[in-house]
Parts: sequence; structure tokens; C-alpha cells
Amino acid sequence: MDAIECIKGRRSIRNFQDKPVSHETIEKIVSVAAMAPSWKNTQITRYIALEGAAKEELAKCTTIWAKNGDIIRNAPVVIAVCAVSKRSGYERDGSFSTSKGDKWEMFDTGIASEAFCLAAYEAGLGTVILGLYDDNAPEVIGVPEGQELIALIPMGYPAESPEAPRRKEVSELLSYR
Repeated sequence: MDAIECIKGRRSIRNFQDKPVSHETIEKIVSVAAMAPSWKNTQITRYIALEGAAKEELAKCTTIWAKNGDIIRNAPVVIAVCAVSKRSGYERDGSFSTSKGDKWEMFDTGIASEAFCLAAYEAGLGTVILGLYDDNAPEVIGVPEGQELIALIPMGYPAESPEAPRRKEVSELLSYR
């Protein structure tokens, strides 16, 4: 599969087969996602894989959008995407490098999350990036001190093949000056 086919073919998958994802496969996907660019090569993105009882506890942390709990329960594994705090967008003395402050953390983890999802798709897996979860989710996950939870990625073998949603025309997205 080439890069364009991978980008155009990947879909957000919310229904998964009852089939486990091997740890070896997860590790291969993370090794590919680790190649994503980051601010001054800080490589701040971290991953925590939740399975079994840990995943079930996490599913309870979705009262602000209960459907996410159903997606989490249905996925064989959920990846908690975390960021090491106060590195991306910062200078060594702790000051911000730009007026964007700490927003680079979200940018870097976003790039890494997309790389993760594309690598998963290449491996025959489906993913969806979730951002709605309760404030107690980091504690339930066990996010280490000095890191923050950015997103959740339920992952597994797809039990659906959704069509691509309509995309805007290039003329709406691109302008020249």
C-alpha cells in the first residue's frame, strides 16, 4: 500500500471484531508512529495500551459522551495517547519558544496520532481518535506524573467498512497570495 492509498483509505472505525490485537503488532505500530516529526525532535508522545479490566474501567469514564464508552468496550485494545509536559514549544530554560506557548504539545501528539492510525490501517486494523472523556480518565489510566492525556484511540480488526465522508474541494481548502 502506498502513502496516498493509505491516507485516502483509512476510516474512523467504531465497531470491531472480537479478535485480540497482539502486543507484537501494537509495538510495530508504535515503532512506526515514533517516526512522526516533533518540535525540535522532542518526541513527547507516549502510549499506554489498555486491555481487559483496565479498558472496561476506562469505558466508565465517558459520561460526557456515553457512545464513546460503547466504542471502548467493543475495541480489543485502547491506546491512551499522552504527551510529556513542558517540552514541546519550550526552550531549555523553561520559557516558550513562540507566542503559541504549549500548543505545540497538541500539534506534536496530533501528528503522532495520525501516524499511529495510518500504521494501524497498514497492519489491517481500524482506529478512531476520541477526545471526549471524563476528567478522571487520566487517573483511571494511570497516566504518569509529568504527562497529560491527549486522546484515546480504540483499535482492533474492523467489523465495518464505512464510506468516506464528503470532503471539501481543493478550491475551498487552498488559496494563493
